[in-house]
Amino acid sequence: MKRWLRILLPAAVALAILCPTLSFAASKQQEKLNASISVLNQVMAIPEKGIPPDLLANAYGIAIIPNVIKVGFILGGRYGTGVLVIRDGDNHWGNPSFITLTGGSLGWQIGAQSTDVILVFKTRRSVEGIIKGKFTLGADAAVAAGPVGRRVEGATDVKLKAEIYSYSRSRGLFAGVSLEGSAIQIDKDANASFYGRSGISAGDILEGPPLPRPGVTHLKQMLAAYAKPPTH
Repeated sequence: MKRWLRILLPAAVALAILCPTLSFAASKQQEKLNASISVLNQVMAIPEKGIPPDLLANAYGIAIIPNVIKVGFILGGRYGTGVLVIRDGDNHWGNPSFITLTGGSLGWQIGAQSTDVILVFKTRRSVEGIIKGKFTLGADAAVAAGPVGRRVEGATDVKLKAEIYSYSRSRGLFAGVSLEGSAIQIDKDANASFYGRSGISAGDILEGPPLPRPGVTHLKQMLAAYAKPPTH
């Protein structure tokens, strides 16, 4: 009996120490998901200045990165974490995968310390690039400041040819922004913490069956509502 206690006791102690750590990590991701939902809701509520519903109705995916912060001075870049969501074969929005955004110091609002960023993906190709590894905006796919308003007819030909539209919100202002040179990567550790599955892949999350986690269904419902084609 004592022999088994000597074997099991250290494992029990390690588990007791590890569980709060895992819970804390998952709660951080939950806060990030909640922040992403809040950013999307606030941006789409901006009268005549939100992301055009036409654009979302035809988008393959969307990334929401709240509170991107400045990580350098003058020539420094930016860093933020957020979520990426794509549509499945039935045109339904899937589970969110956590991502990171780094770099891209040009084109940001001067003096802004925190910026919310939204990226709208027109094609599957760009998202596949992110899933496979590090993906650089502008180098791996054309990115342009996205149009705002209820419709996209006013966008320039240059914008319409871009694969990705970028938006930012800082100090209450919302507008398109240049993000060329910024890198997007899948946050594997955040995914594992949030979904409670070590080694879970971005493909399993984005293209797999619904995963029951708090806030996931809410985000899907919001995207479905905002991406409805407008009535004519």
